[in-house]
Amino acid sequence: MPIQWKTFFLPEVNRAFIFRLLTVALSAAVLFGYVLIPFRIQGHSMAPTYRDGGFNFCNRLRFVFSGPQQHDVVAIRLAGQRIMLLKRVVALEGDVVEFQAGRLFVNSRPVEEPYVYDPFAWDLPPRTVARGQVYVVGDNRRVPMHIHHFGQTAIDRIIGGPLW
Repeated sequence: MPIQWKTFFLPEVNRAFIFRLLTVALSAAVLFGYVLIPFRIQGHSMAPTYRDGGFNFCNRLRFVFSGPQQHDVVAIRLAGQRIMLLKRVVALEGDVVEFQAGRLFVNSRPVEEPYVYDPFAWDLPPRTVARGQVYVVGDNRRVPMHIHHFGQTAIDRIIGGPLW
């Protein structure tokens, strides 16, 4: 049966068409408003894993059944639901985290971080991650510590993780 181009591009507006249109619109609004929130990456703190100007979706269902684990990339609610920080979890509650000459140590053991290139010589004395918190830091550590936003954040501020 040949494709009817006219009816494909200009379908008959009837009850079935309006129902399909409303169903698609409502599904898209729920999906992209509450489950997969689109966001644009601004800044270099997660380079080279996520590049400035990149586009992704925050998967709000990612941590529904289990909390974030070490090495997970998470979206942290900064203000409202639309302003987020994208960071990597490096330590969980109760862990002792420190930096020595740019190298990350968790519970006095060095952590292998293949996603970090040419780190700056960060030095941070040991600190224990508080209950209900995780320790997060960006992948781009080529800058001094005082320029970076990192540290402990409440688990309930984590709203999901990037889709890819």
